[in-house]
Amino acid sequence: MQPLFRRILLKLSGEALMGAADFGIDPNMLHRLAEEIQTLAQMGVQIALVLGGGNLFRGQQLAASGMHRVTGDQMGMLATIMNALAMRDSLERKGLEARVLSALSLPLCETYQHRRALAHLEKGRILLLAAGTGNPFFTTDSAASLRAVELEADLLIKATKVDGVYSEDPLKNPQAVFYERLTYAQALGEELGVMDTTAIVLCREHQLPIRVLNIYRSGALKRLMQGEPVGSLIAGEEDD
Repeated sequence: MQPLFRRILLKLSGEALMGAADFGIDPNMLHRLAEEIQTLAQMGVQIALVLGGGNLFRGQQLAASGMHRVTGDQMGMLATIMNALAMRDSLERKGLEARVLSALSLPLCETYQHRRALAHLEKGRILLLAAGTGNPFFTTDSAASLRAVELEADLLIKATKVDGVYSEDPLKNPQAVFYERLTYAQALGEELGVMDTTAIVLCREHQLPIRVLNIYRSGALKRLMQGEPVGSLIAGEEDD
């Protein structure tokens, strides 16, 4: 069966790598995520990932206590590189080819270049895009939107701890309303906290659909590639 999407960008928060832990990387969660990605690769999907770093470092918290915001954001970028290296190792142990491309130049990974990234995707390699945009004051959500547009992805997937987009945090309010589908304008106007404003605006300008789903539900990514409407869709008025 042909996958519904040829090329996707998956945004994984650093917290997703923690599993049930309070800090760091849970090896079991890393293994499970690698298995989910392996399944998509075997279906022929071209995959790029943008990883956050909140499981290892949160620059904004230290900025609130006096650290310069630029310094905190730079340290956060380094945390995303650590997560990308860990994910690469897990993928390679499953026999997959993966490349870490960083917005910051470091000898332990490749520096992100648009044409190089596209070439890796066309060769079936999984991209792990680290260090955000390489600039302070921009979140990894914004980096995910930027890279998805640059790499001409068919879909941006935002992996979360809940089943999709809700009117409020469903973990705090069980009566929160679930949105199966909403427009970019709704996501922006209702301030639902799905992604930051910059990320959603960029997707709207390029008509890139966003799918928000629960990464903790095993097989969710595969079902989505098979055409099942998993999670919530953020798109334009006329998009499918």
